[in-house]
Amino acid sequence: MNGRDGMYGWIWRHLPGNAWVKALISFVLVLAVVYVLFQYVFPWAEPLLPFNDVTVDNQ
Repeated sequence: MNGRDGMYGWIWRHLPGNAWVKALISFVLVLAVVYVLFQYVFPWAEPLLPFNDVTVDNQ
């Protein structure tokens, strides 16, 4: 691919171990990212989003 396989290829090449170990580490990294998003990023961003701005009245 001439060095153009992107971010995921770069991550995969730099993880230690064989394919199974790399897959396990990748899975743990994905779980860590999801945890950080749900515990810190989404609660921080929720008040900034316009989901509670209702424009329809109950009439």
